[in-house]
Amino acid sequence: MTETATLQQALARFLNPAGLDRQRQRVCHHLLACCTEAMGGTVLQCTDCDHTQPHYFGCRDRHCPQCQGRAMHQWAERQQANILPVRYYHVVFTLPHSLNGWVQLHPEVIYRLLFQSAWYTLRSFGRDPKRLGGEMGMSAVLHTWGPNLSKHVHLHCLVPGGALGDDGGWHGARSHYLFPVRALSRHFRGHMVSALRQAAIAGELHRVTRPGDVDDQLNTLMATEWVVYSKNCLEHTDTVVRYLARYTRRISISNARILAVDDHQVTLRYKDYRDRDRRKQLVLDGEEFVRRFLLHVLPKGLMRVRHYGFLANRCRRRRLAQIRQAPAVVEVTPGCRYARQ
Repeated sequence: MTETATLQQALARFLNPAGLDRQRQRVCHHLLACCTEAMGGTVLQCTDCDHTQPHYFGCRDRHCPQCQGRAMHQWAERQQANILPVRYYHVVFTLPHSLNGWVQLHPEVIYRLLFQSAWYTLRSFGRDPKRLGGEMGMSAVLHTWGPNLSKHVHLHCLVPGGALGDDGGWHGARSHYLFPVRALSRHFRGHMVSALRQAAIAGELHRVTRPGDVDDQLNTLMATEWVVYSKNCLEHTDTVVRYLARYTRRISISNARILAVDDHQVTLRYKDYRDRDRRKQLVLDGEEFVRRFLLHVLPKGLMRVRHYGFLANRCRRRRLAQIRQAPAVVEVTPGCRYARQ
């Protein structure tokens, strides 16, 4: 076994570029070259003993575990000014695993509809005069993996707990779970299935070619309970920034989780959420490990972090200033509760 185990080592040993699309080839090329002589760099030399030490540049690819730590801290610093002194909620929208085949065929379409459906669901609940009666904000981050690198598409959303009313006032959320998760789940399911049907009619799912497959799949989805998770996080300012930064820059596998790479296998550490969050080890054949990693390479140009409502880029500064001046915005005390459907 090697002394240090990294994703770069696993790719160098087990990657077979034959048959990969251009985007996956490009990502693997970046990761293999990261912090090596191929990237270029600088050489430091000691003035006393003339010892030299090369420092090579990173690839800065968003799939690279060596580069995302620094990017996380830089992103968190930029977001510090956007945090409101209100209760925050962490909401997760998950796609059923039966959609994984369509995700592989049309990732851009499915991911776009996932973002749209999650935001449409929260916006509809927020605008309801019986709930918050105003405009909400949401920062959403796309994740495509489970703890064991399986395909598990879900959206992490950090939501300020309230809405900006038409009167300019802040309507704070009072529930520990923002909105009832069962109602969120069914509204999200209905909108996502409707959006998928419209995409199929428009020819956007043209790689789904088996006769009757679209109708069968959508009928199955409507008969399935979809999972929505909601948790309130009363912490704010720098705590919320760090919380969101961990999700925005998290990738499918970090070097810290890779325990060993030998001639045939890769051993990694993961948390089993179905077994009371116990830490376990998983041993995969080298080729299978690389296959699972490549499942989570995003399409070129796809934005995996998006902001909506009063957090959208076009109006964020003006809306946040307006919210901070609202008399109903007050400091909150730390603590958290959660719900799941």
